[in-house]
Amino acid sequence: MQTRNKVLDDISQLMTNAMGVAQGAKTEAETAMKSMIDRWLADRDFVTREEFDAVRAMAQKAREENEALKARLDAMETAGKK
Repeated sequence: MQTRNKVLDDISQLMTNAMGVAQGAKTEAETAMKSMIDRWLADRDFVTREEFDAVRAMAQKAREENEALKARLDAMETAGKK
C-alpha cells in the first residue's frame, strides 16, 4: 500500500508542476500579446483615452468661450442699434 501512495504522490506532484508551467506559459503569452497589441496601436497613431478626454475638454471649453463671446457681440450689436 505504501508503493501505491508513493505513485499517487508522484502523479500529484507532476500535475502540480504541470499546472505551474501552464500558468507561467499563459502569463508569458498574455504579456507577449499585450506587447504586440501596444506596438500595433502605437504604429497606427491612435490616441490614448486620456489624450482623447483632454482634447474633448479643450474643445468643450473653446465652445463655451465662443458662445460667451457671441452673446457679448450680440449684446453690443443690439446696444449699438438703439
